[in-house]
Amino acid sequence: MAMSKEAASTPTDTPQDRPPATAAWRDAYTDEANVTAASQELYCEGITARPGAFHVAWAEQMGQDIDTAFQEALSRPGGAVGRGPNRYYVEIHPEQLRGFVDLVTHPWVTTLCEAVLGPRYEIVELGFDVPLPGAVDQPWHRDFPMPEETWHHRRLTSLAFNLTAVDTESDMGPFEIALGTQWDDGASFEHGMFPPKDAYPRYRERAVRKYPRRGDISARSALTVHRGTANESAKARPVLVLGVDAPGAGNAARHDMAVTRGYWESLPPHVREHLPCPVVDELRPITQKHTIEGLVMGDA
Repeated sequence: MAMSKEAASTPTDTPQDRPPATAAWRDAYTDEANVTAASQELYCEGITARPGAFHVAWAEQMGQDIDTAFQEALSRPGGAVGRGPNRYYVEIHPEQLRGFVDLVTHPWVTTLCEAVLGPRYEIVELGFDVPLPGAVDQPWHRDFPMPEETWHHRRLTSLAFNLTAVDTESDMGPFEIALGTQWDDGASFEHGMFPPKDAYPRYRERAVRKYPRRGDISARSALTVHRGTANESAKARPVLVLGVDAPGAGNAARHDMAVTRGYWESLPPHVREHLPCPVVDELRPITQKHTIEGLVMGDA
């Protein structure tokens, strides 16, 4: 019997089954052949993944940091933007994530960024999505309008890396992505991001649901049409988002990430050269900018 798309995308191992993320083991997944395959998958399907990139304990610490930042964001106006009923997005500063340097120096992340975006790639976004119990199906969307570079030259100029804070189950509102749709021109999309409802059957036909586990990393083009699905469980499903641009892609203008001088000085030089955000004396809480998305998602 043929396996369904949903079943095929579900991992069969557990985090405890996976080997430790030693340097040698990581290197086996970042050689030229594997990076080329991941890049090709991004260009073909719009998404690729690296299972077991981090230990479960690392992902649990990430989840703790997300929860702390989420509670703080909910306590002030503009701290969290609604992206549909019972669903929020929050942008944070690198210092709010204890594993930030681990993430942005992971060999799979750095080699994929270099291969797709070039050696001068820029880290422009750090945040997280939280679909709470009762979150509903989002409208199909991409995260921003297609850039001219992609339209004219068929080049991807940004990547979104996602890391789940929980082991995703089928009733938790898994992420759903319509493979290959990063090349849809978007001329009929509302705000360049939301396709008309008469196009939904095509996206449902191409859709695959993803069931990542703690420690996995995925990378996708944010242009690939996707949505969060209904969370019918009693659990939240927090997911970290790391946004990376090619030089000149312009997505940094959508975000307000900053670092303090002390933190900047503590960063390795190879991290600083990819982090073009302001260096400040004191961090200010971020007021979210995703207003169009919030308004449209609220109608989901």
